[in-house]
Amino acid sequence: MAGFASLERMFVLGVDPGLSRCGYGCVTRDGPGFRTIAAGVLTTDPRAPLPGRLAELSRELSAVIRECSPDAVAVERVFFQTNVRTAMSVGQASGLALAAAAEAGCAVAQYTSNEVKEAVVGYGGATKEQVQRMVARLAGLDAPPSPPDVADALGLAICHLTLAPLAAAVERAGTGGRREG
Repeated sequence: MAGFASLERMFVLGVDPGLSRCGYGCVTRDGPGFRTIAAGVLTTDPRAPLPGRLAELSRELSAVIRECSPDAVAVERVFFQTNVRTAMSVGQASGLALAAAAEAGCAVAQYTSNEVKEAVVGYGGATKEQVQRMVARLAGLDAPPSPPDVADALGLAICHLTLAPLAAAVERAGTGGRREG
């Protein structure tokens, strides 16, 4: 996997995509745990025209990527959404995050909400509160991250840092143990 050579020192930016609120969190390994480098929420005005909101979010995502200089970006994959309007805006925000990461030369990964919950909490049906509490514990934070968009973004980064070593080992095994690079 491109971008996975130095898993011990990897900075991962997690992005919980949303057009009105887009959570982000940059995390690295810190011994047996994780350390939060940056976290927050990017917002756009729901009353503003869609093209302007998309342009604003695109600029802000690119700025966060430039500032954090992550090795990889983990974006939540929209797996199921009952509200079509919400699914469209999340899909648009997700596309912006994926494009900004690729443009910056970052490795890109996508995980469903259940994959993140499984990696962070150990149970794919975990509640938002359980994810927030476990992210706080794993990332050494004094309190659960709020709003949930931030916790979800940090969870995505932790999920990637947890699963990337296995994915790299599987890839090496598929190449007969040879490292390509």
